[in-house]
Amino acid sequence: MSEAQERALGASEAGARLNALLAAAGVEPVEEPTAARFAAYLALLQRWNSKINLTAVRDEDGILARHFVESIACARALPKGIRTLLDYGSGAGLPGIPIALCRPEIGVTLAESQGKKAAFLREAVRALGITAKVFEGRAETLAERFDCVVLRAVDRMREAVQVASRLAREDGWVAAMTTRNGVAEVAEAGGDRFRWESPVWLREGKDRVLALGRKAGKELNL
Repeated sequence: MSEAQERALGASEAGARLNALLAAAGVEPVEEPTAARFAAYLALLQRWNSKINLTAVRDEDGILARHFVESIACARALPKGIRTLLDYGSGAGLPGIPIALCRPEIGVTLAESQGKKAAFLREAVRALGITAKVFEGRAETLAERFDCVVLRAVDRMREAVQVASRLAREDGWVAAMTTRNGVAEVAEAGGDRFRWESPVWLREGKDRVLALGRKAGKELNL
């Protein structure tokens, strides 16, 4: 078997494992072309992770089960009508890159202040052929406002949600990936102008949820 055939087989197997894990988590599987792109993302993530610390989870099954499944579940749960999205503190591109792969109608901006991680994000965007943009800098310095701001595994979640609430446009969303016990902190940090929906479970049997809050327009005087 040639090297190219071995890579193709490995990608096919990784895609099949991802869909099996999605099914086990109660999440709709991805189509084969998208699964192949996730396999390419996995390979790129593992290659770069050997040089820089993108994620503490380094084994293939761990990345698929913990990072990809949660991020795909988040992408599926985001409300319809979102056209622009900011991945706050993107790191390894999670969940922004999976959102771009699963929801191509959304224009994703990946914000990352660390130069080496931002370089990885630019390479991932190029290699995967997605239209996401990379902003190398602190998200709070952005002048743009977004239909949705998503957060996952950020330092100081309370402060991050407060910044995200300012970056969300009127009638826009904040989407925080957290634990069930963390939902109250997220809602409090969002302030009075947000109305929060019931948390969405990201993985069956795991204490991981998506907290979705919508920012009220000024005319509502909330």
